[in-house]
Amino acid sequence: MNIMKTRITELLGIEHPIVEGGMQWVGRAQLAAAVSNAGALGMVTARTQPTPDDLRREIERTRELTSKPFGVNLTLSLTANEVNYDGWINAIIQGNVGIVETAGNNPQPVIARLKTHGIKVIHKCTSLRHALSAERYGADVISIDGFEAAGHCGEDDIPALIMIPTLSKVLKVPFIASGGIANGRSMAAAITLGADGVNMGTRFMLTQESAIHDDIKTALLAATERDTTLIKRTLKRTARFFTNPVSQEIVALEQRTGGATYDDLQPLLSGGRGLAGLESGDVAAGLICASQIIGLIDDIPTCAELITRMVAECREGLEQALNRFDR
Repeated sequence: MNIMKTRITELLGIEHPIVEGGMQWVGRAQLAAAVSNAGALGMVTARTQPTPDDLRREIERTRELTSKPFGVNLTLSLTANEVNYDGWINAIIQGNVGIVETAGNNPQPVIARLKTHGIKVIHKCTSLRHALSAERYGADVISIDGFEAAGHCGEDDIPALIMIPTLSKVLKVPFIASGGIANGRSMAAAITLGADGVNMGTRFMLTQESAIHDDIKTALLAATERDTTLIKRTLKRTARFFTNPVSQEIVALEQRTGGATYDDLQPLLSGGRGLAGLESGDVAAGLICASQIIGLIDDIPTCAELITRMVAECREGLEQALNRFDR
């Protein structure tokens, strides 16, 4: 496999500028290790684990499965300002994890603590203003979500085709493109637009090492780019999920006369319901996070097969683009 060097690979000690997104319920040891073993950066999701002690054990399991770098995603609550992350941070530090992806609320205090232990920090953002703030706070890498992304995609509705070149003009630190990345050609496009690498969540969900139920994978594999739904728009916490009865009911409640509060929606937003569906295969059980790129996915490869293919496609796409101008 040919190695692809960018500022990201040099900084994070990986072979290819591909990062696994920090997906709740999906980012477990088996998947993270498979991504890292293939030369990219696997990511364990901290708050998938019930407690910091469980996270410690998941980090240990990941280390048993790979000797290569991997990271931990720590999503900061959007609904509470006074959340104590000490236990999670201690688990990360004690696990000798060298890379952390933060996301969600203001990361400044968390970044400051992680940096005192020499941990490199990737911060996921949905807007230019948040990216610039994270850079000031000391983030080593910015991960920027375009409007196509799964999960929280921001309130500005700016697609990757606009977001990536905008950031490339102003950021000094490296950044990776997230949302809309499905294959080597989209990776080539992101790099051409100025990104130093890519972040993928939904695409890694649909791999053999992903622990979600095969029936969920089959449903997403059959979907098109039109089969996602934006929820919580009226609450200014917009998020993109697979279109199923749960996401449709949330939108219906938001659109009723008088709208809906977060408390009204909470039973449908329950992470426990989402986890139950992912484990049982019941597509209608809870929310399923999915990007618009589900319309571009047509197989369920191993992580190694996916990354090998992406790197080859990326190189081929870049070369073909140059050849068009040389004619």
